[in-house]
Amino acid sequence: MGKGPERTLETGETAPDFQLELAGGGSRSLEQILAKGPALVTFYKVSCPTCQLTLPYLQRLQDSQFQVVAVCQDEADRAQEFNEAFEVELPNLLDKADDGYPVSNAYGITHVPTMFLIEPDRRISWTWTGFHKRELETLAERAGRAIFRPTDKVPEAKFG
Repeated sequence: MGKGPERTLETGETAPDFQLELAGGGSRSLEQILAKGPALVTFYKVSCPTCQLTLPYLQRLQDSQFQVVAVCQDEADRAQEFNEAFEVELPNLLDKADDGYPVSNAYGITHVPTMFLIEPDRRISWTWTGFHKRELETLAERAGRAIFRPTDKVPEAKFG
C-alpha cells in the first residue's frame, strides 16, 4: 500500500490525525470527529466478505457511548452501493487508491476490517482486525449496547 508504519497501530498509541473526503460530499478530519467524543474508526473494502459481515453489526453501535465512522478504501459510488446492499448508514470517509491510501498507511493497515476505538485525546483504547464475536461483544459493552441479537447466527470468528 505504500509507506507507513511497519505494523498496525496498537492500543495505547496515538492515532494520526487525518482529513478525508466524505462519500456524500465535504470532508472530515479526525480532530472534528473526536470533538464529538470517542470514535470507532473502521477501515474496510467493499469487496471484503469479512467487512460485509462486520459493518452491519457495527451499525448497531452508532449513537451509543461512541461514534462509528467507516473509512472505505474504494470510491464514493462503491461505498454507497455497499451501504445500500448491507443496510449500513455510517459516515463513510474515502481513503482511495488514487491517493495512495494515505490514512490506511499511517495506521499500518494490512487487512480489513481493522477497527480502532480512538479517545478524544487521540489515544487508541481498543483495536481489532477481522471479526471475532467475543471481541465485538467486549466493544459493545463499552458502547452500552448489545451488538448481537439472540436470533443472529454469527460465527465465532472470521478473519479478512
